[in-house]
Amino acid sequence: MLASLLASPSWPESESTADAAQPQTQVQEPTANPTTTPPSAAPAGWLGADIKRWLTPATWFNPATAPFIPVPLIAVDPDSGTTLGLLPVRLQTDENNDIRRILAPDVLYNPYFGYGGHARVYAYPSEDEQWSVVLGGNERVQRVFDAEFQNGRLRAQRWSFTASLVFNRDGTPRFFGIGNDSPAIAETDYTEQQEWAQGQIGLNLNHTWQVLYTVRVRNVDVLPGTLAGIDSLETRFGRILGVGRGDEFLNRGSIVYDTRDDVTIPTKGMEWVAYGGMASRRGVFNDSLYSETGIDGRDFWPIAPQTVVATHMSLRYMPDAHRLPFWALSSLGGDESQIGGDQPLRGFGPGRYYDRDAFSASMEVRRTVWSLNTFSTHVDVELAPFADVGRVWSQAGTWPLAHLHSVGGLGFRGIARPFVVGYVDVGYGSEGVAVFTGINYPF
Repeated sequence: MLASLLASPSWPESESTADAAQPQTQVQEPTANPTTTPPSAAPAGWLGADIKRWLTPATWFNPATAPFIPVPLIAVDPDSGTTLGLLPVRLQTDENNDIRRILAPDVLYNPYFGYGGHARVYAYPSEDEQWSVVLGGNERVQRVFDAEFQNGRLRAQRWSFTASLVFNRDGTPRFFGIGNDSPAIAETDYTEQQEWAQGQIGLNLNHTWQVLYTVRVRNVDVLPGTLAGIDSLETRFGRILGVGRGDEFLNRGSIVYDTRDDVTIPTKGMEWVAYGGMASRRGVFNDSLYSETGIDGRDFWPIAPQTVVATHMSLRYMPDAHRLPFWALSSLGGDESQIGGDQPLRGFGPGRYYDRDAFSASMEVRRTVWSLNTFSTHVDVELAPFADVGRVWSQAGTWPLAHLHSVGGLGFRGIARPFVVGYVDVGYGSEGVAVFTGINYPF
């Protein structure tokens, strides 16, 4: 409670400041003590009054006066199982009621990893600049530190820059083998510990065209699994390439064409990225690991008031590879799209299918069904029926559109413009139902 109060963007003026702003008129009264301020003269926003008001239970259920939003945490993930907890979310807004900072700690329980918690800060100083820090863990296995800074998001300046620093220890990943037909019965788990640093520098030729350079240094350690009832990876597949400790040093160049009307919540326009890169195990170009080339496209069409059709397509090839660890292969599964990385298939867990090359496509209809003013900001609620398809393969001559895996589902999104999107996506595929939650659109 005290931390929320101290984080308030509208701290009341002190008595001396308020007095200095008004003309001073002195009235002499025989019975008054000129050196004592009567209790009735205390400022309306005085600290004690605020604490008393916030300790009143009724204020917790009033969106206009609650110190934070008590968001129940119910996450059902095909890999992580069911996680229950509470997020006391604190929003800080500006004079236009735009969110400028989100403080979102949590306390949670997961049957695999026990009790845990996280501290999160998402900051939006301007539309052109953002940063975030997430830190947390559970009693067993799980640890995370994730920091990111972005500047030049609008491409109004000559240069754009993004930096990321991540440490993540995760006991939930699954491995079913390599190939488009890897069977569900081959499910194994492993513990993945990775540290990586990534930088991106973009040369903005104009608002639409950008030349982007990405450099990433990553270390991945694949350790035995810890989940009861699921075989550990090495017990079924042995010490395949990728088990143990491995390094990756990636250099990638991209050409970006972007006409979207908004970077975070687009309603029209498109973004297409063509890229190519090389990775090595260490150094710059010695001991080559793989080469890559691909294209990633996102289109947005407003078809009616409050309705947008959003589409996404990704095609990635790895022309050359030398003793490639499985975690560096192209992959499908989960709810997130990363250019040159994982692609969504929202009826399966992350990394459900691995192989050298991959194709994926998604479409969803984003329809605003409800709008409300709450917690000092405006929120739109979207429904988004969606469909995902995709496949992986190893032979260069394989037709990408054959033998596709498919998923259908429904997304629920809460949008606080101009920066924040929270979502719940429920997908159904050949292996059942999967539920994902997170921030930002899947693509």
